[in-house]
Amino acid sequence: MVYFVVARLAAAVMLFWALDDHKYDYFTILRLVVCGVAAFAAYYAYSVVFEKQPNGWMYAFICIAILFNPLAPIHLSRRTWKIIDVAVGITFLISLFVLRISKKKIADKSAGKR
Repeated sequence: MVYFVVARLAAAVMLFWALDDHKYDYFTILRLVVCGVAAFAAYYAYSVVFEKQPNGWMYAFICIAILFNPLAPIHLSRRTWKIIDVAVGITFLISLFVLRISKKKIADKSAGKR
């Protein structure tokens, strides 16, 4: 899943870079990337990491995907978006470690039950 790691890193970098001034097109691309990565992350957290068990990470990524949905954009102030961009960027970075650790713990637990 190296591509998924790269996708989350790219999304985080784009979110932090969004703190600078850009044209509206950048934010449209940002919405597409973050929504797509968050949607896949929700699926990944649900089906791969936690073995089809609803979990907090899944719900967090679903909320992020909805918030950054490019088809029905949510309009907030620039200041609010900056806070959200930083929070979501940090969430993607933290997920790089937490989802890997959780997946390993669950795999170890499953191996012990066999």
